Amino acid sequence: MSDRARQGMTGLTRDLADLPNERSGYTRTRARVEEYFDRTATRTWERLTSDEPVSKIRETVRAGREEMRQLMLTRLPLDLTGQRVLDAGCGPGVMSIELARRGAEVVGVDISPSLIDIARARLPKMYRHKVRFEAGDMLSANHGYFDHVVAMDSLIYYKAEDIGRALHDLEFRTSGSIVFTVAPRTPALMLMWRAGQLFPKKDRSPTMIPHSLDGLAKACAGAGVRRLLRPVSRVHRGFYISQAMELKA
Repeated sequence: MSDRARQGMTGLTRDLADLPNERSGYTRTRARVEEYFDRTATRTWERLTSDEPVSKIRETVRAGREEMRQLMLTRLPLDLTGQRVLDAGCGPGVMSIELARRGAEVVGVDISPSLIDIARARLPKMYRHKVRFEAGDMLSANHGYFDHVVAMDSLIYYKAEDIGRALHDLEFRTSGSIVFTVAPRTPALMLMWRAGQLFPKKDRSPTMIPHSLDGLAKACAGAGVRRLLRPVSRVHRGFYISQAMELKA
């Protein structure tokens, strides 16, 4: 951990055991996400995050994710040498590699062991000393303290209250920016969300939960988040709609 991260912890004297433990909703959703990504959609995400040909619909998702990834990276320093960064919900590791190129020491965590296997296989040799991939809970305190956190499309399935508690936990262990995405509450996304509710539960992928800025701000305040929640920008490419947000120290 860098000196900056250590300094950022000054004044935060609460023990990790005192952090909120109301995780039942988060835990249930996390289990559904693990089921989907590790047993149903591994091959889909392997192709989507590669150069392999995909359908026109998935091309828009691929382009949207790339645009969002670059947008999120603009919120972090160009030079991350010596800084420790958590890639929360890293999937096949595309963001982790970008962070390592900037010099960061990266911990990439994903709930899906299958996606972590892909991330490890894709990691260039030149960055293997800078990136550690782990399968498990992205919010686990065992991952330690960080200078920055990025969470791209890994909180989009959770209720506002669960996001608030997640940000509170991460805020305690992060000295710099926490950059994440949510599904914005737009007419287009709400239409897709309602259509998804018509499918039988057994046939659904984990459902994105659209959020408004006011709703997220209230949830953060209720969870005890100290920093100001700020919208960054929105990306809308075909079937990909996502809103970047930031908690900045």
